[in-house]
Amino acid sequence: MCLGVPGKVVRLEPSAVDMPMGVVSFGGITKEVCFAYTPEVVPGDWVLVHVGFAISRLDEDHALEVFRTLKELGELSELDVPQPARGS
Repeated sequence: MCLGVPGKVVRLEPSAVDMPMGVVSFGGITKEVCFAYTPEVVPGDWVLVHVGFAISRLDEDHALEVFRTLKELGELSELDVPQPARGS
């Protein structure tokens, strides 16, 4: 099953390929995310992320509710995959 997981935008970063990129926190685990579909986001916004792309903005209460439900269902194991070191 493919899931969109809610996360909080931590920061926006310049990209070498001219794509809006940044870092999103999923309950303390951070991942690099592309914001091509949500270029209006700012740090502090909540987004729905699917396969490394933020596909929509979310209300914080709704995002936290969905995240809690996914965690209870054990559907967040993919977030535990180690990320390459920045700059690699």
